[in-house]
Amino acid sequence: MKISYNWLKEYIKTSLTPDELSVILTNIGLEVEGMENFQSIKGGLDGIVIGKVVECSKHPDADRLSITKVDIGTGELLPIVCGAPNVAAGQKVVVATIGTTLYSGDESFVIKKGKMRGQESHGMICAEDEIGLGSSHDGIMVLDDAAQIGQAAKDYFKVENDVVFEIGLTPNRVDSSSHIGVARDLAAYLSQNEAISYSKPSVDNFAVDNTNLSIPVEIKNQEACHRYAGVTLSNLKIKESPDWLKNRLYAIGLKPINNVVDITNFVLHETGQPLHAFDAKYITGNNVIVKTMPQGTKFTTLDEIERNLSDEDLMICNAEEGMCIGGVFGGLKSGVTENTSTVFLESAYFNPVYVRKTSKRHTIQTDSSFRFERGVDPNNIIFALKRAALLMKELANGEISSEIVDVYPKKAEDFSVEIKYDHIDRLIGKVIDREQIKKILTSLEIKIVQEKTEGLSLNVPPYRVDVTREADVIEEILRIYGYNNVEIPSAVKSTLSYAPKPDRNKWKNIIADMLSNKGFNEAMSNSLTKAGYYEDLKPFNAENTVKILNPLSADLNAMRQTLLYGGLEAVIYNENRKNQHLKLYEFGNCYSINSANTNANSLSKYQEEEHLSFFIAGDKKKINWNSPSVKSDFYHLKSFVELVLTKMGYQLDLLKQNEIANDVFSFGLSYELNAKILVEFGLVHKTLRKAFDIENEVFYADFSWDLLMKYLPAKKKFQTISKYPEVKRDLALLVDKKITFERIKDLAYKAERQLLKNVSIFDVYEGDKLGENKKSYAVSFILQDDFKTLNDKQIDKIMNKLIQVYAKELEAKIR
Repeated sequence: MKISYNWLKEYIKTSLTPDELSVILTNIGLEVEGMENFQSIKGGLDGIVIGKVVECSKHPDADRLSITKVDIGTGELLPIVCGAPNVAAGQKVVVATIGTTLYSGDESFVIKKGKMRGQESHGMICAEDEIGLGSSHDGIMVLDDAAQIGQAAKDYFKVENDVVFEIGLTPNRVDSSSHIGVARDLAAYLSQNEAISYSKPSVDNFAVDNTNLSIPVEIKNQEACHRYAGVTLSNLKIKESPDWLKNRLYAIGLKPINNVVDITNFVLHETGQPLHAFDAKYITGNNVIVKTMPQGTKFTTLDEIERNLSDEDLMICNAEEGMCIGGVFGGLKSGVTENTSTVFLESAYFNPVYVRKTSKRHTIQTDSSFRFERGVDPNNIIFALKRAALLMKELANGEISSEIVDVYPKKAEDFSVEIKYDHIDRLIGKVIDREQIKKILTSLEIKIVQEKTEGLSLNVPPYRVDVTREADVIEEILRIYGYNNVEIPSAVKSTLSYAPKPDRNKWKNIIADMLSNKGFNEAMSNSLTKAGYYEDLKPFNAENTVKILNPLSADLNAMRQTLLYGGLEAVIYNENRKNQHLKLYEFGNCYSINSANTNANSLSKYQEEEHLSFFIAGDKKKINWNSPSVKSDFYHLKSFVELVLTKMGYQLDLLKQNEIANDVFSFGLSYELNAKILVEFGLVHKTLRKAFDIENEVFYADFSWDLLMKYLPAKKKFQTISKYPEVKRDLALLVDKKITFERIKDLAYKAERQLLKNVSIFDVYEGDKLGENKKSYAVSFILQDDFKTLNDKQIDKIMNKLIQVYAKELEAKIR
């Protein structure tokens, strides 16, 4: 939000500099994020003075040039060559001296000493367009004879220099979304140490000129519109606004349009109350109706876009059709044009929820909706209306042609709050004098209804929508008292707390560092996602989706159930930008509704789980001069999955492996512990890839981080390497095709628990010579005793035991 220093000083008389004000504003919660200088004329006419043409003669070598001598009050005449046809001796003119910078749009040039066709020229006599005072270039500017020679042009033309504050207004401080609002806050702070107050423009001169144009108002939706006031003006002259008004709007970044529209914008930024001026001749039926319209109604707004209205969009209508989306945007037909002579001026209080939803629904953000959706002051409606009407009388020669119509079904009440002094002392951390507390509250326009020994009973005005509780009032007291005035205590009061075991964040950092070192990039996708993913695609139940009640957009209207869709969005985003070789990981929370919980109002029906995901696509090895590229595959993903598990201390041989194929994975594996799935991984199903326009294969892993933490093995104990040798033996087993290696490994560990250290497979063979539905596994066994060297007798005994087990359980034959 932009606040003009010069404009602000119209409401509070202070000698504080912009720099001093910026510090105070930040200290009282209106953080100044930046300051910039504003000049009503670009460059401020620096280096330009008033001069008099003393001599003027034709250039001997150029028919269109004149040689002049100009007095600028320095005691010597400047020789200036001028090309203007209207230059003549005796004229008072505007002179740009050597070194002056002149601006033309975004371009600029510096006046330098030079020669023109052999004649010295020490400056430039200016036309109005060359110094930003107009658009004419027919000749130089000729000033009135009263102009003083040597006077700075910026003083003669009254160039305004201003400083504009960029304030980072927080959503709860709509009361300060105007110059008067900021002045009110400043006065509350400054009045603690000096006698100072802010003032509002007087509207006592408001009077009805005639009643020739009375337009009644009817509110049909009183939930959406709490107050609606209006007045009509006639015989308006639509024209350009005066310089003072245009400069106020230019300073805060607004472009002047015409005097009537500019007045509504001016009053908005002066008082914080949005206004709208309707061309009265388009109010069919001479009646204003505030209501919602049927779903799908067509309406064209000022930006010439036809919009489909919701049945929850509040509309300002005439007897036949809508004229304006209430609190958000005007209609194409009802706006003020150069042909307008009568207007109906609106000032209202709309329900913030209605305005916010309409603004988000149609993706329209205006200065009006910004304020309405945060809550304007319902008691400021009439003041702003009178202020704008008086300005229109003054600047557009209008006549007030009706009494003020004010429809106010239910009057806004003050907020009643009780505060206790001991609570103030405890929350602030300092005992503040009770009289100063009352002085601060009074300066904030909070009424003290009753004084008690232990505290105060207060009435807070409705414009402070964020001050409804005792803690809110205490925050206001501290804000004006000054955070910096609360001393740092000499004693630190703290409570010792111990990090939970296992430390989730520590493990996340360990795994993240490991993956980053392995060439992964961390992804961070939005927890808000598109509900359509769960409605249109099969893998997840749409009924379990947590919907957002007030979504920012249709693409962010639900909480994610999985990291899968955000990751696929990242994959296609990169692929579309020719970055096809990807290794991504993401830690994130996933949300769902527990369908087993039938209590609709219970928070326990919502589930939140933390997950870790991998996405691998493209080549695992890029092409080089001495080797071809190698595509990423399932086993590439599997190696990283097992790397994470082993890093966390899980023993892979104790995890149950299951093959999976479902709507997420074309094929893959899951690892289970205690009948709980720790991780699922595999090739993303073709249907999902097609939904995201991904042509290449994508490998995906989904870890349940909550379960990994829950079953995290005890801290690893390091032990020395055994000094006794290990023994390797191999078996070639002929088994049925349906037998998996996992089954062979499990039987081996059951048969020999102490000396068998590792079981691995190094070959699989299938062929006609083996017999129908047969295959051969070449399996390697590592045997070791940590306390002695194994002898042949022990080794043979173990191997025979394994052969017997395989023969019995698998009907295996040794090849």
